Amino acid sequence: MQGKVLILDIDGTLTNSQKEITPKTLDALLDIQKQGHTIVIASGRPSHGVKWISDILQMERYGGYVLCFNGARIIDVKTGEIVYQQIFPRECIAPLYEYAKEHDMGLVTYENDSVITATRIDEHMEFEAGINHMELKLVTDFVSYVDFDVNKCLMTADVNAAPELEKELAAQYDGILSIYRSEPFFIEAMSLGVDKAASLEHLFTKIGVDRADTIACGDGFNDISMIQYAGTGIAMANAQEKVKEAADLVTEKSNDEDGLLEVIDRYFR
Repeated sequence: MQGKVLILDIDGTLTNSQKEITPKTLDALLDIQKQGHTIVIASGRPSHGVKWISDILQMERYGGYVLCFNGARIIDVKTGEIVYQQIFPRECIAPLYEYAKEHDMGLVTYENDSVITATRIDEHMEFEAGINHMELKLVTDFVSYVDFDVNKCLMTADVNAAPELEKELAAQYDGILSIYRSEPFFIEAMSLGVDKAASLEHLFTKIGVDRADTIACGDGFNDISMIQYAGTGIAMANAQEKVKEAADLVTEKSNDEDGLLEVIDRYFR
């Protein structure tokens, strides 16, 4: 592959606080693709919730890849092919459901264009469904209902309780699941070893990319692995402090100030 690879988180990185890609950022990203560089979207969002992003960026035309579910699935946008995925272990769904009920947490997973929930609907689930343009459905018997393959379960929690719940879940599922927060109120649960860096390693090995030619940009806890993995790891000015500590560079401007333009101008133009 010729050119460099720009790896972008969506929320808080590619999009502003209104969940929009600004015209300046969009023009710059289209321009670097015309020059032969490749864009990889790496997000915790489900595949349905990323498609509108890849459509706006014209990735089907220029080529590019989407890592959704925090990397549990990789899609070649040009062909629509799933080039890699890891399935969530179904035997973990029932105990996660019991844990969620015991600790007054939310629990959701994904079915086609729907977010399905096992527990009472909360504002965080509504937020998740809204930003992904998906229907939110409450099912009466979640454990029996999920008789199909899923890539991720998402748990919601009070922002003050979430750090301790994350630690407890990570200890309980050590060696079984990957558990970490993507937002202060979201706790992600995926197959063991799933994170953005691990999936990028699979992708770059397959398509022949040198890590030195990759630049990764993010702002959230689940972006730390890819920021550390990429040849150059960049945290947005609005990033969590732990993300900034892991990065090689922090942008001067935030996602609401077209902060990505600093990255594009420095490394691509």
